[in-house]
Amino acid sequence: MSRLSAAVPPWLAHALRAQRGPVPWSAVVRGALAAGPLLLVAVLSGRTSVGVVAALGAMLAGINDRPGSRRAAVRRLGMPALAGAGGLLVGSYAGQHVGAVTLTLLLTVLGLLAGAVSAVGPVASGAGTQLLVAAAIGAGMPLPEPGWQRALFFVGGAGWLLVLRLALPTPGATAGDYRFDGERDAVGGVYDAVAALLEAVGGPDAPGRRVALTAALDHAQDALGGPRLRSYASSAAERRLHAQYAAALPLAEAATALAWAGEAVPARAVEGPRRLAVAVRTSTHTGPLPAPSRSAPALRALDDALLHAADTFDRGGDDTALHTRRRTATSLARTVLGSAGREYGLRVALCFGASVAVAQALHHARWYGSHSHWYWLPATAVFLVKPDLGPLASRVICRAAGTVLGAVLFAGFAALLPRPAGLVALVALCGALIPVATRHFAAQTAVVTVLVLSLVMVGGEPGASWSRIGETLLACAIVLLVGHLPALGQRGGGVRARLTHAAEAAHVYLAHVLDDGTTDDRTGRWTLRREAYRALAEARASIDLAAAELPALARHAEGTDEVAATLERLVDTTTACAVQLDDTGRLTPQHTERITALLDELAEGRERAGLVVKEGQALPVPLAG
Repeated sequence: MSRLSAAVPPWLAHALRAQRGPVPWSAVVRGALAAGPLLLVAVLSGRTSVGVVAALGAMLAGINDRPGSRRAAVRRLGMPALAGAGGLLVGSYAGQHVGAVTLTLLLTVLGLLAGAVSAVGPVASGAGTQLLVAAAIGAGMPLPEPGWQRALFFVGGAGWLLVLRLALPTPGATAGDYRFDGERDAVGGVYDAVAALLEAVGGPDAPGRRVALTAALDHAQDALGGPRLRSYASSAAERRLHAQYAAALPLAEAATALAWAGEAVPARAVEGPRRLAVAVRTSTHTGPLPAPSRSAPALRALDDALLHAADTFDRGGDDTALHTRRRTATSLARTVLGSAGREYGLRVALCFGASVAVAQALHHARWYGSHSHWYWLPATAVFLVKPDLGPLASRVICRAAGTVLGAVLFAGFAALLPRPAGLVALVALCGALIPVATRHFAAQTAVVTVLVLSLVMVGGEPGASWSRIGETLLACAIVLLVGHLPALGQRGGGVRARLTHAAEAAHVYLAHVLDDGTTDDRTGRWTLRREAYRALAEARASIDLAAAELPALARHAEGTDEVAATLERLVDTTTACAVQLDDTGRLTPQHTERITALLDELAEGRERAGLVVKEGQALPVPLAG
């Protein structure tokens, strides 16, 4: 794949790239037990239309059913499901009581709102997507139930999958309380990532391992920080996991400082974090840990962190904080109304509104014949305009290919399978395949196409495989056209907004280390360090996606990758400074010269990339000890 990526343009290479990893068997089992059984119960009870709506809710929830903890799954599955129910409610009543023009304007405004809110984060993006997809389905799918019942059964279908997620144990999770198997695996992954970084210190793989450590820490924070009835960890097992996570933070800090110094560490220094990772996953004691040499500040910090972790694992700890700051309503509103929210909201509104208008025109012109299923066109546009799924050209290629493949497969299945039993079994099979198919957008589209066409046929409408292909290609054309229109604001606003936030987080972290001291408030320092690295990871992911767009779009993010690289080096250097100050209370000339050079490089890079530095946010220049 690496040779292929070098031989083809980035936008095409991304369309050919698929995620790898073991099959998520637990998610496969949940998918098989979700939409298919719900539909079967409804068919047997003579309420087929209710089963169709519940199965749709389960299907959309299944797309969001990703690896992680049960607590995090409540938010990741629940919030989009509630948003989808709201969209279904609005769409159902609007489709029944307003005309085509009013309906188009209403859904366009809904697209503006959903797109702007999607800039908040992945869960908000999933909620915005389900809001619009369900609104289109509610307005266009003919169902006998009133809107409030549709919304209720939609939430019920998604809720059933969530119940399965909370109740069924993860296969292979035999240690400790099975309710926290996702949390244990996430925290154990942090210690494994620390060991991998220590192993790579002084080599070419160290930068990539540091990025992997950031991803592991982000994943552990998300796994432990889901919604809860109380504001604190209420069980001994959960408090223990929180303390073990907190004990990993000084280890991560010391490992980052060693990677910054670039001097290889003794092999025995890697064994300690490896044993801690095993102890987390098996809920056992660590036993004696090999101590590294204490010949340098970062090695002394590593040794101290290992001793602290060993004590935490053996006796338990009282540090159960997740070292993350809650986002206030003001900061959320600033994100929604900022450049990223405005740009994405406008793009979604234009694509969704245009697709609704075209679909309504075709519907009233009887292009669909005597059956109303115009919702496919705007629902397809929603997925196509979603940047989480990849660059625009990649999304269009994968969506078109996946729809053609899914329509052809369904046509064959529909000709061979008995009805409705065969179609219900096909829905169950597709539900089981969704967790695997999410690794590639084309595969996901093919599976979802077969599932939705099966639901439509079970609901009493004739097959519409070939018209789905035409509607998908039309949606691709609309999104490609709107995606390249000159925006009212600055293009690349999402990338610049995330990069600006990363620069601000780096500023606060550096100011804390240099001006406020490090030994008196290590908890605050670790919180700021986590926020800086998380913001950098989000900015880097946005930049990588922008770089894989077609040249007409990719040029709007030129220069941002150099700024992100400079920020990463600056935050790494700040971490090394914190470890040095803890050890000696003074910075060496190497530290101060490095930070000064990075600040100058950052100022030049931000100017070239068109990133504005707000007044009063100039980064502090360190003074030699």
